[in-house]
Amino acid sequence: MHDLSPGYHHGVIARALDEIDRSGPGVTLEDLARRMDMSPAHFQRVFSAWVGVSPKRYQQYLTLDLARELLADRHTTLETAEAAGLSGPGRLHDLFLTWEAMSPGEYARAGEGLEIRWGMFNSPFGPAMVMATARGICGIGLTAESGEAAGFEDLAARWPRARYLRDETGLRPLAEAALAADCSAAPRLHLIGAPFQIKVWEALLRIPSGHVTTYSEIARAVGRPTAQRAVGTAVGRNPVSFLIPCHRVIRRDGALGGYHWGLRQKRAILAWEAARSGL
Repeated sequence: MHDLSPGYHHGVIARALDEIDRSGPGVTLEDLARRMDMSPAHFQRVFSAWVGVSPKRYQQYLTLDLARELLADRHTTLETAEAAGLSGPGRLHDLFLTWEAMSPGEYARAGEGLEIRWGMFNSPFGPAMVMATARGICGIGLTAESGEAAGFEDLAARWPRARYLRDETGLRPLAEAALAADCSAAPRLHLIGAPFQIKVWEALLRIPSGHVTTYSEIARAVGRPTAQRAVGTAVGRNPVSFLIPCHRVIRRDGALGGYHWGLRQKRAILAWEAARSGL
């Protein structure tokens, strides 16, 4: 009998998305189900429950030039983000997140005095490292490409004076709420960054799921229209991947641009969100 726990299904979906991405449009439902060690009917039910569409429909999102399609049809000007869909029924986690920022003085101390618990968990996009303070989640890294050790070094280097404690058991409720397909119970965030970075991350939270914006739009939204390079750096330094949706920022020409945790991850997340929101 298959394990029906959320953690098991996270792993199945991560593997299935990777198989679809690597195999291309020719892979069949039967092929995918066999690779997942499931019957076709059971695999289709699990996949559709997580992704919101069938495996075949998801393949179509990956094979079209998704970033350009999104830019043409779902380009969000942040000043009108609410009208573009933040209050609509298709939202995922955006409006459910509450967050607080570290003060500039706290940030300057590089995490001194903070205890940060961390652990490894399954996500729809492969293994995810989750870090949290007593105030909320401060870091999520997607480590399928970088690996666990490099992912930890990357996140921990942002707050080098903090004390780190591995604690999967204590973090599991927070992590599973943050990484679930239904993010209506997403936990509180504790944003640890410089003041300008936090302004950029706040702007990212205003991009509706299934939509994209550009680096220049973010720059205008934070009152620095000529600071696109600085905005790009701040986007790349976002420590809470997936929940703070830096993957929804692309270049004006429709190219994906960069992504801290790998462009394959960015493409898969955009396709997953577009499929779930019915592009």
